Amino acid sequence: MGRGIAFLYGVASYGIFFLTFLYLIGFLSNLLVPMSIDVGQATNTITALLINFSLIALFGIQHTVMARPGFKDQWTKIVPKSIERSTYVLITSAILILMFFQWRPMTGVVWEAEAAWAQNILWAVFFGGFGLVLLSTFVIDHFDLFGLRQVWLNLRKKVYTHSKFKVTFFYRFVRHPLYVGWIMAFWGIPKMTLGHLLFAVGMTTYILIAIRYEERDLVKFLGDDYVQYQQKVPMLIPKFGKGHDVVKGGSGNDPVPH
Repeated sequence: MGRGIAFLYGVASYGIFFLTFLYLIGFLSNLLVPMSIDVGQATNTITALLINFSLIALFGIQHTVMARPGFKDQWTKIVPKSIERSTYVLITSAILILMFFQWRPMTGVVWEAEAAWAQNILWAVFFGGFGLVLLSTFVIDHFDLFGLRQVWLNLRKKVYTHSKFKVTFFYRFVRHPLYVGWIMAFWGIPKMTLGHLLFAVGMTTYILIAIRYEERDLVKFLGDDYVQYQQKVPMLIPKFGKGHDVVKGGSGNDPVPH
């Protein structure tokens, strides 16, 4: 693949991801989009449960398997290394888009906040979660995480090197602020329907499973630096205070799961 084509492919993959990210906000909030988690094609409960569970499982399997080093080693024998990350992002976006348009609403209400102040708090948690997700990607390396840095360096005929292992901002107080943001976004909703509850439980379960594999990889790549980081900084529940500062030369990944 030519360098220019690879660069355009990376930019297009990123653009599709960004639009998908914006649609996901509307999908979970039932705001401003034609089909959302509670609005769409109606089916019976059993069919809806099976379809929705399959969509969540598909996302979890793809997102976890394609992020593993062993898979990447084999995958990059087929796909050029310069676009490996962009391809991962593109496939993730495609699965999310499939979820958006194949999701079956399950609209039975599990709980609903009626007081205005409670609704406002939950909306703040929801939008704050998405904000934390986005900010967390920039704290590490947003453009590396979504493949743009790789195709840009390839275009300029420069060798790609992994980002340094650095612990700054949110990462001083919690190891996975990006995942904390996702959990906030999944659960911070004033009206929790059966379908939304299934989504929240399924995706949260995926996060808790994926973290174990990702941290194992990070220990393998970063060694004692990451082990010390694990010992000082909690996984998902922030511990505020002085925080933990580390800046080391990275040998594989930065301290956030990919």
